Amino acid sequence: MKKRCDCGDTKQLHLRTVIYARKVNITRVPVYSCSGCGSSEVYTGVKDDIGKLIGQLGAKPVPRTIPFDQVNELAGVLSLALAAGEDSLRERDVAQAAEQRTNDLLDLWLIAASLGDEQWKSELQGRLSQLRVPYIS
Repeated sequence: MKKRCDCGDTKQLHLRTVIYARKVNITRVPVYSCSGCGSSEVYTGVKDDIGKLIGQLGAKPVPRTIPFDQVNELAGVLSLALAAGEDSLRERDVAQAAEQRTNDLLDLWLIAASLGDEQWKSELQGRLSQLRVPYIS
């Protein structure tokens, strides 16, 4: 997945490690990187969730590693698409991974509904809403 950089080159979407406060490694964060000028930007679809996560960590976080693909469904889908065997993210693989993950979450939602577990249903709805972000740009 690519987008045009301000320098005129192309930015590629990769999963990178973001380091916060020199103590917390947030792994598998979708980031557009330009090999031409070296600029990077967090993928728009996960920016808000990265901000919330950093806000929860506070100003003086405890050293640790957080796998972002376990926190954010969209990052999880991108991880699945990358695990499809390619070195870079392809739109077709992302679309297939998003469809599969959506179906998995909907299956779990049906189970939660049949059990009458409102808390679980609410959690699953939140996770499904993370996948509504346009994942191909």
